[in-house]
Amino acid sequence: MDTGTILHNLAGYLILVVAALVVLATAGATMRAFRSTRAPWRPDRWGLAGTASFVLLDGGVLGAMALLGWYFSSLVVPLLFLAGLRLSLGLLWLMAGSLARRHSPEKNSLWGLAFFWALQVLVLAVVVDAFWIEPFALTTTTVELPSPGLVRPLRIVHISDLHVERTTPREEAVLAQVAALKADLIVLTGDYLNLGNLHDPIAVRETRAILAQLQAPLGVYAVSGTVDSPERMRLLFEGLPITVLDDQVVRLPPEQGGLYIVGVSNWYDRRDAEALQRLLARIPPGSYILLLYHTPDLIETASVGGVDLYLAGHTHGGQIRLPFYGAIVTNSRYGKDYEAGLYHVGPTTLYVSRGLGMEGFVFTPRVRLFCPPELVVLDLQPR
Repeated sequence: MDTGTILHNLAGYLILVVAALVVLATAGATMRAFRSTRAPWRPDRWGLAGTASFVLLDGGVLGAMALLGWYFSSLVVPLLFLAGLRLSLGLLWLMAGSLARRHSPEKNSLWGLAFFWALQVLVLAVVVDAFWIEPFALTTTTVELPSPGLVRPLRIVHISDLHVERTTPREEAVLAQVAALKADLIVLTGDYLNLGNLHDPIAVRETRAILAQLQAPLGVYAVSGTVDSPERMRLLFEGLPITVLDDQVVRLPPEQGGLYIVGVSNWYDRRDAEALQRLLARIPPGSYILLLYHTPDLIETASVGGVDLYLAGHTHGGQIRLPFYGAIVTNSRYGKDYEAGLYHVGPTTLYVSRGLGMEGFVFTPRVRLFCPPELVVLDLQPR
């Protein structure tokens, strides 16, 4: 993790510390005011004031990200959602408090207010993590795989789902980490622009600048994703030292590993499986086959066809995950069966990357929760 990313994350944690201190100071002032006055105790006023303060803190977090160039989506929708969530918590607290005060007004009011503030701090912690910290907390996953069909060891770096809007600390960290990994081969499995920026010339220019910096001795290979039309792929890759595989097979020479790289374009229908079958029929039996396809949805065809290694993305690991459950939504026909990580299906090893960017329409907030962005390194070792 580079210095800029570390400072960025520290700033997020600082926000949480300041918020916690504000809450503690407010709670202390409330306690002192309650003990030193005979005025009627009005916990509802303190609760509503706290709700308004947290709504302002949410706006400060998102506004600071926009000013710093770390967030490019509309701020209206996430702020309205968060304000609605906080007000809903406030209404539930008022309803519960009115029932509790019938039995022990002072005790239940104080404990209820403390619990209410704790919930609001928890929401703020989720906001800071999902918007500010986690989307930029790049992780690198290294997988070692025995690969008897190869004649030499190979290091492959797998990049998926960039979803570029502008160059942010995340993209800068990706380029620095890819350079440090010293890959033999770099592969990209689709979705290079975000849905809200498909026709944005600045996003196209900055995506090309990012892609142009990817270099590896055995080449850089790419396939299309669900948002990548043929025209858009041409705009992004034309003139770059990257080989775009549009339903094609490339064989690396024996001194470079001797594997076959199969790239299938993503149309998200039966045509894709048929294209893969045609391509696999051209490859001699016993060859080591690497398949690049945007989604994990060709796993059955790949396994029957004898694919050794299948690299995919698309699911983002759910992008929002729940503890002990994982991805809420994957947008895969297999649901949660291949949501993220390493799987073995027959002779095929499948790795589904959590990806680097975040899915989002124009008004959809870009967030990650319990699902940080991921670079994947695969070290293939011949026996």
